[in-house]
Formats: sequence, structure tokens, C-alpha cells
Amino acid sequence: MAPFCYVDSLLALEIPEEGGRKLNDGELVTLSMELHTAGAGTTVNTLHWFMANMVKYPEVQRKMWEEIKGVVREEEDIVREEDLQRMPYIKAVVMEGLRRHPPGHFLVPHAVSEDVSIAGYVIPKGTTVLFSVKDAGLDGDVWKDPLEFRRERFLEGEKVDITGSRETKMMPFGARRRICPAVSLSILHLEYFAANMVREFEWKAADGEVVDFAETFALTRSIKNPFRAILVPRRRK
Repeated sequence: MAPFCYVDSLLALEIPEEGGRKLNDGELVTLSMELHTAGAGTTVNTLHWFMANMVKYPEVQRKMWEEIKGVVREEEDIVREEDLQRMPYIKAVVMEGLRRHPPGHFLVPHAVSEDVSIAGYVIPKGTTVLFSVKDAGLDGDVWKDPLEFRRERFLEGEKVDITGSRETKMMPFGARRRICPAVSLSILHLEYFAANMVREFEWKAADGEVVDFAETFALTRSIKNPFRAILVPRRRK
């Protein structure tokens, strides 16, 4: 029996407000594309940035590897979800990656419902407002040395709130009631894949390759000049 997949669930949907009709082809394509781009595409792109930093900063990769060895036994096939709860350094690295390289530059556009004054600027009712996710994470008034990849900042002091419920220092997934509904799942995926990729391989830049953090904009923030990496197996079977 074939597994029940996401498209199967869409095909089974009915819209009661419209007489129980099924989704049309355009709606099926749109929903499938949204899942692919917002769910898979952003995660893959963020992992690309993450591994670029692992190649750029081998000492970070080494510390991750040491933490993994201290938690996961050699005979275990993978780093499991429950193992991640004992890996604060990897969690900090992922958070710093999200601060430094959030999936998008801006949040979804919002409109002002009434005239409002912010920091001396008047924003008229009906104005479309874009929030810069990138600038929030690089604000020098909030973050010390914001352009540096300093994972220790998430190991020191109070835990940073990325939901916007208590503060808004960074918002790679949006904030408050309009935050991405898959924020917890996304962070789990990033930690899981990052830990297993570092556990299985040492990542090095190929000869003559330089990690270039220049950006290009597509559906997400992408690396403009992709680099080649050498993968050295850590666990020889």
C-alpha cells in the first residue's frame, strides 16, 4: 500500500463554504508550491549558509564534533532528536546562523490600520510596511559585533526570544501571532541535519576555494557564489 502523502491530503479536502467542492488544479499547485518553498526550500537554503560557516570557521565545526562525540555513542547510526537536547553548543550555532543569515530579508507585507507615529515618523493609515529581518539581526545597538559569527552569544546570559513574545532582537520566522507555524519543526530540522552532517563528515574548502558570503535574492537569501567543499568521512566502517 502506497504511503499517504501531502498531495493525497489536498485531494481529499473539501470546502464546505462552497458546497463541499474539491480544490481546483490552481489551488493544488499553489499549496504544493508553498509547502516546497516555505517548508523545504528555506531549510535547505539555511543549511547551505550553515555549512558555509562550518567551512569558513573550522574551530566551530571542531567544537560541534566534540560535543557530538560526548553525547552519541560511536555504534549509534545517527544523532537522534532526543540527543539534540543535550547539545547546547549546536543549538547556539544554529541560532547564530539564523541571526546572521535569516531565510529572507523581509517579512510578509503588512498594512497600517490607522495613522501611527514611530520614532518621529508618521505612517499614514493604509501604508504597506515591510519589516527588515536582516537589519534586526545585525543591529549594533542590540548585538555586539553583529557581523561576526559568534555562537557563544547564545550560550551567555538570558536566552534570546525569537518569537517576539518578550522582545524582538531577531525574527527569522516572523513574530508573535503571525510567526511561522512551523518554527519549532524548522529549528529541529536544522539542528538534526547540521548535527548529522558534521558527525559523518569533516567539511573543508577545496583547494583554491574561498567562502564568499555575498548574497543574491531569489525566493530566499541565497549564496551568490557557491563554493566547492571536500567531505572527509569521520567514521570509517
